[in-house]
Amino acid sequence: MAATIATTPSPAPATSARAWVMLGTLTFVYVLNFLDRQLLGILAKPIQDDLHITDGQLGLIGGLYFAFFYCFIAIPIGWLADRSNRITIVALACAIWSGATTACGLAATYPQLVAARMTVGFGEAGGVPPSYALITDTFPPGRRGIAFGIYNLGPPIGAALGIAFGASIAAFFHWRDAFIAIGAIGVVTAILVRLFLREPARGATDPTVQNVSAKARFWPTIGMFFTHPILMLAALGSGATQFVTYGLGNFAVLFLIREKGMTLQQIAIWYAIVVLVGMCSGMLVSGRVIDRFTRHSRRVYAIAPALSLVVAMPFYAAFVWAPGWPLALVLLTITMLFNYVYLSCSVALVQEEVRPDQRVLAGALLLLVMNFIGLGLGPTWVGAASDWFKAAGDAHSLRTALYTLVPVYPVAILLFLWLARVIRAHEQGTSA
Repeated sequence: MAATIATTPSPAPATSARAWVMLGTLTFVYVLNFLDRQLLGILAKPIQDDLHITDGQLGLIGGLYFAFFYCFIAIPIGWLADRSNRITIVALACAIWSGATTACGLAATYPQLVAARMTVGFGEAGGVPPSYALITDTFPPGRRGIAFGIYNLGPPIGAALGIAFGASIAAFFHWRDAFIAIGAIGVVTAILVRLFLREPARGATDPTVQNVSAKARFWPTIGMFFTHPILMLAALGSGATQFVTYGLGNFAVLFLIREKGMTLQQIAIWYAIVVLVGMCSGMLVSGRVIDRFTRHSRRVYAIAPALSLVVAMPFYAAFVWAPGWPLALVLLTITMLFNYVYLSCSVALVQEEVRPDQRVLAGALLLLVMNFIGLGLGPTWVGAASDWFKAAGDAHSLRTALYTLVPVYPVAILLFLWLARVIRAHEQGTSA
């Protein structure tokens, strides 16, 4: 077994003010990370009009092209961060992706936009895995669920701010101004992170740790991850879920404008509220569920996302069908709440399943699997399917393409149920 730490202490110890400062700062960086990433989908319509690109090209640039760098560069960065200062890695990554975001606003052609977006992916690869490990080494078991729940508010807050400010800037100025302004904010944030945050000791909050000073070996850690059934099932279940969430997310604004009749001004207000309420609720609820119920059984890490996806599936189908945008947004809010329960569960499970010196690389490998499947293939599939249905004469090709995501829900549910079974067998074997 790779894990050498106790994972179910009771009661949970108190958390210092320094830990909350660390969490708040990393969450803000994650907000910028996701804000930069989501701008392309939010501003899809004016970008398409300006650069004359198809749904398929949009899906590639927001999916496979971005994910290629984001997923695979995260592996050497994770290995480096496990052996060096993780705060420096986060700050440098933030500076790179923010500078590349500004470059997106300066792109005059599709190839230039592709190059800039791939560089954004290169930078963002160094942001999340080190942050997972920093939070785990700052918050003790029993507090990590809510800590990851708060940290994972970064995507919904980033997406909501991107929608509100990005759509507003595009509506009143130009889509390029949104990329340039948000990129500049990120560069300033990167400098502040490096100046004010301090690196915690590896394993500092674990009650029982072995080999804290050890340096994880690269290939053995990779081999451990891909042969560990709990880690791989968590990654595959998350990837299947993200196939839906990214497939929808990268085209939601375009879909709401094209099929539901919303304007950019309405998107800036109402869709931003939906993302903020729906996704944030899912993150916070999952964090509380983890801290409360995993003390009795770690199967909750798998059962909670499986049940939430069972609830989300019919609401997602109803959202795509809904005849008007007010009803569609109500249904989408409920869908998002249950769609995002999985993330904190999978992250916390993986971080607790490995040694402290393996945490950044293990987090990077989790992102590799789930983001290559979800971020890389989800938007690419939806964009290609939309182009195919359009060529076949479908007047509502994007709507039909989004319907094709419904069968992916049962795949994700079955993977999480399988994970619950494996965790149960492990628990019974440990207690025997």
